[in-house]
Amino acid sequence: MTSSSFSINNTSVQAFSLKNPLPYEDYVRFQEKSRAKRRESILFLEHPLTITGGINYNIDNLLRNEDFLSENGISLQYIKRGGDYTAHEPGQIVTYIHLDLKKREISISDFLDLVLEIAIHATKEVWGLTLVKNPNAPGLYLSDSPNRKILSMGVLFKSWFTSYGIALNVSNDFSAFQCIHPCGQDWRSMVSVAGLGLDSGEEKKREWSRLFQSEFLGHLYGFNSKILT
Repeated sequence: MTSSSFSINNTSVQAFSLKNPLPYEDYVRFQEKSRAKRRESILFLEHPLTITGGINYNIDNLLRNEDFLSENGISLQYIKRGGDYTAHEPGQIVTYIHLDLKKREISISDFLDLVLEIAIHATKEVWGLTLVKNPNAPGLYLSDSPNRKILSMGVLFKSWFTSYGIALNVSNDFSAFQCIHPCGQDWRSMVSVAGLGLDSGEEKKREWSRLFQSEFLGHLYGFNSKILT
């Protein structure tokens, strides 16, 4: 794991990049402790095979029973973020942001727009892909195939403190996605960087994470931040 810390006016955001997949329940405990202490951070990580159901989940969108999921090594978690079912798999870049919006006087809509715009720019810089938003379906999609989703988004805003975040499909194989209708859609509408025939190696993942971190913290603090190495 690598980490760095950025501070201004006695407020700081730590950034962590985890090398090994983190069990989902470990992250849930981390974000709960972060909220209790209003401790800000950004995490870049991967999860083992996991399906999560948000507070608006529709049980009809879960296509396999819990016995099947358990037998295939897929964890099922019900959590407090918005949205329906989604999946996490090794090969994604999962980015979790824990930020005190009240202290920083940032609106929810501005926060969401900032996260997606930075993800759009980082993906363009690293892979040359142009992504677009869909106002009716959170996440990011290919501009030339706007029904094909490459980035999922689910954020919890509790007491004006953020948790959860975004997941970019890079080299994951969609084995968990095949067990759900992600956000009510056909899993075959999901796409990955590797599936588009582009370089999905570890260095490309690190480059994307560095760019996202640098731009997010630079915007937050109004300067060009140092980035993870």
